[in-house]
Amino acid sequence: MIRLNLTQRIWISFALLILLIGLVLAIIFPLSIKKTMTDETYKIISLEQDKLMDQDKEVPDPDSSIDFIERRKLGRSVGHVVIKNDYLGTKGDYIPERVLGEMSSHAYKQKKSQQKYELTYGDATLFYIVKKLETHSQGNFYLISYMWDTYRDQMVDRLWTRLLWILFFTGMIAVIPALWMARYLRAPLTILGKRFEQIAKRNWKEPFIWHEDDEFQRLSQQFETMRRNLIRYDTAQKTFIQHASHELKTPVMTIKSYAQSVKDGIMPKNNVEDMMDVILNEANRMENRVKNMLYFTKLDTLKQQTLQWELIYFGVLAEEIISRFRFQRDDIEFTITGDEVLFWGDREQITIVFENFIQNAMRYAHSRIVLSAKEEGSNIALGVWNDGEQLSDRDRETLFLPFRKGNKGQFGLGLAIVNRIAELHGGKPKVTNVDDGILFEVILPKDRLS
Repeated sequence: MIRLNLTQRIWISFALLILLIGLVLAIIFPLSIKKTMTDETYKIISLEQDKLMDQDKEVPDPDSSIDFIERRKLGRSVGHVVIKNDYLGTKGDYIPERVLGEMSSHAYKQKKSQQKYELTYGDATLFYIVKKLETHSQGNFYLISYMWDTYRDQMVDRLWTRLLWILFFTGMIAVIPALWMARYLRAPLTILGKRFEQIAKRNWKEPFIWHEDDEFQRLSQQFETMRRNLIRYDTAQKTFIQHASHELKTPVMTIKSYAQSVKDGIMPKNNVEDMMDVILNEANRMENRVKNMLYFTKLDTLKQQTLQWELIYFGVLAEEIISRFRFQRDDIEFTITGDEVLFWGDREQITIVFENFIQNAMRYAHSRIVLSAKEEGSNIALGVWNDGEQLSDRDRETLFLPFRKGNKGQFGLGLAIVNRIAELHGGKPKVTNVDDGILFEVILPKDRLS
């Protein structure tokens, strides 16, 4: 396929439009003007015939000074001939016998007092009008007035030539608005192209709003939305790197300092075993942080993949999850409500949601944690309640953002992962201060997404 820029497309469209107009005129105009000039020819013949009849003679005496063929060269010259009903005693122009015979044949058969005819003689067309004359003393006569097609053809040629010149000059003059239009249409695209170049260079601070025509205004609004999303993404990426570096820095420094102490023969702890325990604990913390960060970034790629949807029985899933946490704190009682609820979801990801909710709850709960599921209209609410301290409105607004930690939080990624998983399932997370505790929920659609 031929690749054309906007200017070339405008010029080709302009040329095709002129060509189409020219073709339409070339077909329709000659036919239309030819019919009009034919009508004009008959009108001239009729006027000349009426002038001849105004001579106050019962049978007019037409002038015969001009030859039948010569009238063709004169253009608008009208000839006349009078014939009797018995085809005897013609007056007026000399007309060849074949032509006169055809004229007479039409005249004798004519029912109306006046009628139009045409015939072909040689390579030309002859137009004529037959007028029936009824006399009291001499019988019936027929006045035949004729005119060649010379005048009609000359006028058609002149008008067609003038039309071509008009089209030519119109096309030449139209070049100016075509140039203006090409420049006018390219202006916003040129500006938009420069903004795209700026974005390619990661310079997206300057907004772009087009306030003129609606089409480019919508395009500029879409561009502006993209620019803001890129800024948010860039800010989130930088924040993620900063927080990730900070989260990994502390355990690395601890491990490094204890390793250096062992090398230097210094014992910060009671014995080597205690020191190794500190190093292992810090290594485990760093490993968990890396896993969470990798899974958090992995969720972005999952948006382009198909979830492993299955119908999940909440009671079974809740029992499996509780069995992993039941003995981590002996002072906490786990309870399940709504164990008969069925819902659609990716089992692995829903399990991660509850694990993060429970890990968060175990840091704050006093004695009870409740796993719940319930139907709310067209949605399913999956939640984890604990009897710990409640959150302020400000904390609840930012709780599901990356690296937002409570006063006992660890990495600030657990609830952010919950938020991503909820979005993948077409739902949303929710946290509510309730009586004697706090409830973390994920609201999912009852029907699976297509």
